[in-house]
Amino acid sequence: MNVKQLRAFLAVAQCLSFAQAGERLHLSQPALSLTIKALEEDLGGQLLTRTTRNVSLTPEGEALLPLARQLLADWDNAEELLRQRFTLQMGKVSIAAMPSFAGNSLPIALKVFRERYPRVNVAVHDVINEQVLEMVDHRRVELGIGFEPESANNLTFTPFYTDRFVAVVPMDSPLAERGEVSWDELLHHDFITLQRPSAVRLLLEQDLQTQHGKLAVAFESHQLSTVGRMVANGLGVSAVPSLCIRQMQELGARCIALEGPRIERRIGLMTLADHKLSAAAQALRDVLIECAQTPPL
Repeated sequence: MNVKQLRAFLAVAQCLSFAQAGERLHLSQPALSLTIKALEEDLGGQLLTRTTRNVSLTPEGEALLPLARQLLADWDNAEELLRQRFTLQMGKVSIAAMPSFAGNSLPIALKVFRERYPRVNVAVHDVINEQVLEMVDHRRVELGIGFEPESANNLTFTPFYTDRFVAVVPMDSPLAERGEVSWDELLHHDFITLQRPSAVRLLLEQDLQTQHGKLAVAFESHQLSTVGRMVANGLGVSAVPSLCIRQMQELGARCIALEGPRIERRIGLMTLADHKLSAAAQALRDVLIECAQTPPL
């Protein structure tokens, strides 16, 4: 039993006329008769009785009629649902992004995406970089944004831009008037940073180890906003990716170029190499890449 047969049966059952049903379906009467005959043979019995004057349903035909209506309605609904998803009239996509990106650059891209596809729902997972990789790898999300992984494994990494770390100091600090500060100068102050296993914390410790030894931390937090607020209130200084500059300024801190060493990492999009993206995820991927062509200052 297939959809074509069910549509033919329903049309004849509603019209009680092969001629009218054929017109509705744009089928010749012989073709319609063959379709009904094939359906009856598949099911093992007669569904319609046909005379020169009229057409009527057998008891089995009567039993099939409401089922045929429901099956075809479900089929049509499924077709329409998928059509809307493919044309992005509806749908859902999940994305994981490390906090420094999720709280700064991602909302700009999501605004563009929403303007183009207002009926597509986006679920954002604001998690540390390690969890971004894990969520993409375990197919919990289709898209992930974070630092370039050291080993891609089965992930495809699409770079957005190279981000550098900048110093974050209180507005009333003597360093705030500087155009550039060195790590030696910055680390003379109490240092505030994210807690492990944040990728920001791990990158700082890794890149500073050779020249400056173990990173001495006075205050640590899980949230960048808390780090920025601590700095703004004079508890110390910090270093964050440059995509966080606007956020730090809004919190009342000042950001300055940071050298010696210059710490930078590529930030980009991660997807599973062997996974075909949904239409919604592909559309969001395109918007993210488009918006990344104008990287943060």
